[in-house]
Amino acid sequence: MSNLIRMSRRRLLASGGKAAVFVAAAGIAPQFIRPGRAYAADALAPGMIGGPTGFDGSERYQYGPDTPEGRAIEAAKAMKGAGKAPAKIVLGLSDGSIGQLTQPFPAGAPSIKDLWEKETGIPLEIVGVPNGQEFTKTMQDISTKGGAYDIYAVEWNRLGDLAETGGILKLDDFVAQHKPEWDDPERGYVNGAKGVSLLNQYRGSTYGVSLDGDFQTWVYRTDLFGDEAEQKAFKDKYGYELAPPKTWKQHGDIAAFFQRPDKGLFGSTDLRNQGWGYTNWYQRYVSMASPNQFLFDETGKPLINSEQGIAATTEYVESLAHHSPDAISWGWPEQYGNFAKGGAAMTCAFSNLPKFLDNAGNKDSQVTGKIGSMLPPGREIDGKLISRSVLWLNLSASVSSQAKHPEACYLFLQWLGSSRIYAWMTANPGGYFDPFRLSDFSDPLVRQTYHAYHMDVVRETVARTVPTINYPGATAFHNALDENLVAALTKAKTAEQAMADTEAEWKKIARRTGEEKLLEAIKTNKEAWPTVLDPIS
Repeated sequence: MSNLIRMSRRRLLASGGKAAVFVAAAGIAPQFIRPGRAYAADALAPGMIGGPTGFDGSERYQYGPDTPEGRAIEAAKAMKGAGKAPAKIVLGLSDGSIGQLTQPFPAGAPSIKDLWEKETGIPLEIVGVPNGQEFTKTMQDISTKGGAYDIYAVEWNRLGDLAETGGILKLDDFVAQHKPEWDDPERGYVNGAKGVSLLNQYRGSTYGVSLDGDFQTWVYRTDLFGDEAEQKAFKDKYGYELAPPKTWKQHGDIAAFFQRPDKGLFGSTDLRNQGWGYTNWYQRYVSMASPNQFLFDETGKPLINSEQGIAATTEYVESLAHHSPDAISWGWPEQYGNFAKGGAAMTCAFSNLPKFLDNAGNKDSQVTGKIGSMLPPGREIDGKLISRSVLWLNLSASVSSQAKHPEACYLFLQWLGSSRIYAWMTANPGGYFDPFRLSDFSDPLVRQTYHAYHMDVVRETVARTVPTINYPGATAFHNALDENLVAALTKAKTAEQAMADTEAEWKKIARRTGEEKLLEAIKTNKEAWPTVLDPIS
């Protein structure tokens, strides 16, 4: 893979702030959250057995005995009382996320780590893992049987690779016993069982607990779209009203209309670089059939070397016309920096973009109060609109098969990933865990942090999200797609050749990985794909 820009959120957060816009935003986050009056009261609300205290609204994050958090805490306390608990739980966690567990938030609150230790008596040791090296460090620990960690936190689409090594445990028995209620219709994952399959499972079994919400979300400039002169000029040219695009055709029209590089404005800056851009190809490709255009058929045959794959790649390449001239080298730091300066009409980014850039305390942002969010563009098929986004990166935590007390490790993850504790944690600006549960989207503190207008759209985007490849060989599959898409973008290959070459590589990867094993993974993966169809209005 080439050395085009690959800077990740985790590396940037750990870097001490090389990207001025992001750091300015992150630095003022506690100021714009305004959590409300803090108070010193240490008492739990009636009927609650645990949870944070010490700040206004803390009762929202407290829990009774018959809740996922309560059951996890009571079981962990019982293990401690019986002398069966570990001396400590060692969590390997990427550097950029540690603050959300160790920094108290809001004023008057304990930290996540302190609360767990106080309630269970089981110490939590967090070992920082260099950002971007989570999978490498995990595989080293598994292959050398080093036993450095009890819990690994790795990108979610590595679950298949890790499970096949035997390095992480199947959690089904613990799930059945302690009932995490991830599919709860009010507080659980979006799309219920489909959401659980998407985030936590591989080949029908649970191997991870999601701790992140990296759903790719579209945003646009409300000042441009709401300008009367722009509206008139657009309608005169295209014959319909200027509004957030519902289809890819509309997206192309609007992006072309606002492409004004001589004035420092690009039409759309959804990424095109190696390692990041292919998520935007995914969105175009998977929306080409109802309810989804899949990557593989029921026999495991790749479907990308097809009319749909070639069309999606052609669109992907042609869309460079409304990007920056050096779009192929842009990563998300360049994307965020450009959008903060008012340099784009639309973009697709992580859900935290408004959190950082629509922020009165961020003096480097010129788009405060000027950001709106929208559902991903789609296609009209059989009288319905197929609108799809994609999940990318997204941290998932798994229990090491070398852990001497795996149940205690699982109990910690059930507690940490359950609705009350997770909502409290994701509102904390000390790291990058983003909201993804129904309870997150309705939580007042989360909505204040991420903005209410945005949270409603993110919730609906999650409901329309397809998984990227998350079975064995995921890295190899994505690298093959990625490299061929870059070749198409640089005109080294035609769209037809890029898809043919990707198909050939995917077939080789399948043979190396084991076709029977992959076929089962492909079939269970389809259980996570959305079926939401929107009316055409």
